[in-house]
Amino acid sequence: MKNLDCNNKRILIVDDQASVRNFLREILAAKYHCEMVSSAEEALEILKTDYFNLVLSDIEMGKMSGIELVSQTHNSLPDTVFVMISGNQDIEDAVESMRVGAFDYIKKPFNIDQIEIAIERALNHQSLLFSKHQYENHLEELVKIRTEELNYISNYDVLTELPNRNLFEDRLSQALSHVNYNRKNLAILRISLDQLKNVFDVFGQCNGNALLKEAAKRLKNFIFEGVTVARFEGNEFGVMLSQINGTEEVVEFTKKIMDSLNQPFLIESNQIFVPFSIGISLFPNDGGDAETLLKNAGIALTRSREEERSGYQFFTTEMNSFAQKRMEMEMDLRHALERNEFEVYYQPKLCTKNRKIIGMEALVRWNRPDSTFVSPAEFIPLAEETGLIIPIGEWVLRTACKQLKEWEDEGFSPLIVSVNLSAQQFHQPDLLEVIKDIIKETKINPNNLELELTESSILKNKSKVIGILDELKRIGVKISIDDFGTGYSSLSYLKRLPLDILKIDKSFIQDMTISPDEASLVMTIISLAHNLGLKVIAEGVETEEQLRFLHLLRCDGWQGYLFSKPVTAKLFRELLIENSQENTTAWQLDFFRSNLPREMAEIHCSGF
Repeated sequence: MKNLDCNNKRILIVDDQASVRNFLREILAAKYHCEMVSSAEEALEILKTDYFNLVLSDIEMGKMSGIELVSQTHNSLPDTVFVMISGNQDIEDAVESMRVGAFDYIKKPFNIDQIEIAIERALNHQSLLFSKHQYENHLEELVKIRTEELNYISNYDVLTELPNRNLFEDRLSQALSHVNYNRKNLAILRISLDQLKNVFDVFGQCNGNALLKEAAKRLKNFIFEGVTVARFEGNEFGVMLSQINGTEEVVEFTKKIMDSLNQPFLIESNQIFVPFSIGISLFPNDGGDAETLLKNAGIALTRSREEERSGYQFFTTEMNSFAQKRMEMEMDLRHALERNEFEVYYQPKLCTKNRKIIGMEALVRWNRPDSTFVSPAEFIPLAEETGLIIPIGEWVLRTACKQLKEWEDEGFSPLIVSVNLSAQQFHQPDLLEVIKDIIKETKINPNNLELELTESSILKNKSKVIGILDELKRIGVKISIDDFGTGYSSLSYLKRLPLDILKIDKSFIQDMTISPDEASLVMTIISLAHNLGLKVIAEGVETEEQLRFLHLLRCDGWQGYLFSKPVTAKLFRELLIENSQENTTAWQLDFFRSNLPREMAEIHCSGF
């Protein structure tokens, strides 16, 4: 085999269509030395005598497929790096090729940017293989590369390359600490491009995305020291102005943005004017924390949108008509525990291989004295703000453990109950004593208790966090990271923590069967988690296609509406009976779910 200069990158293109081969060589030849063959058999022969940094191969070809080519090549040349070409839109073939050892894949029809990114990543990976002599060193570098990719995807919007809402909120929290200390003001702008759906409907997704990128480009022109611009989701952007001197400065800045957005967008030689709305909140007048400021800016945005013209609105107290209701809710919340108004619901967790129930997540629900159901999205933040989350969380933990013991005494197979711990709970001084007392009181096996923590709750005081987790592990309690991928912790830090389980946030599960980016991200998370010795649970599974994909990726467990929403203890017990029967079939479970009371069917799975 030839010894080649590692800077002279050589790529072997394998495809049975001459047009595809020529197209790929044309876009790659300027940077790399490319050779082409028309079949997997020819590729095997040339690889016996010649060296290539990368093989770019089609999956479906003549007698031998690209998947077989990867498998046979790796028998003798295990370090050969493959990037596969997939024309199958459901990406199952691509997943199978990666299962046998391919590094990445690209889809037809081709996107030149996607090809260049995939080639660059694969060649970087090949360079690591070339330079490392020990597997452990290579794995460490690979974890680092994938961690950087995960951190980027978690904190930036791929389309516009702007920070996403996660990173925006992080920067806002930091800025608030600074301006509060220096007694400065701060402004939040929430900007929506109204009627953007019409652009997508008329001109298509490609042009709609181009318009969003152009809008982002215009907003980037306003980035200077003290200004952060982000894309939140869909048609909405966020802007933060820190250390402002007064309202007049905000108005002047806002009018400049309006002038920019009022300029027409060019789509297919058509000049398109896109109406927009802007809502503004100010610190400290409109809120003292990131969540309140963003909420109030959103209220102002809604009022601005109602004006049906491009303009802006400042938040005013008159807009916040539900302030009195919120006060009443807080008063009711303070008495809810003593009035027994809370109830614990349970959402099943299932094994991916056999769909058997292996545990459940405990979720709190609140029915007020007037019999109205209060969404957890409303009262959990309020409980955290008032400190009531600590007694409520302790009650949920005790109730869930008692219920677990009852089911165990009834003779059901051992289950694992998972209970969410808020950041306030986790950092309360007597947390370990509370958990030990509840375990002793309820007489449960501590190995059957799992505590779910968010990424953000373990970033504060890292040395103390590790000590608490070590003690919990010592008594047998399992630890999981909830909603992984939505925060900003790094895998290098998670590697040092005594964790057992990583839960993938449902936002990544929803689109993984239709989006190659989301699919790649989920594959990466599962692979790296397993390398770190962690089990993986997928949240928010709603379709059979999602479940099949998770099974292909060897995800350990899952939960979601495909099997059941959170239900009462009584209904969960019936689910256990149905699920434990050997002749349980999918249609039986569907029939059971379809006969749940209406109020059960309307309950939405919350994060608590």
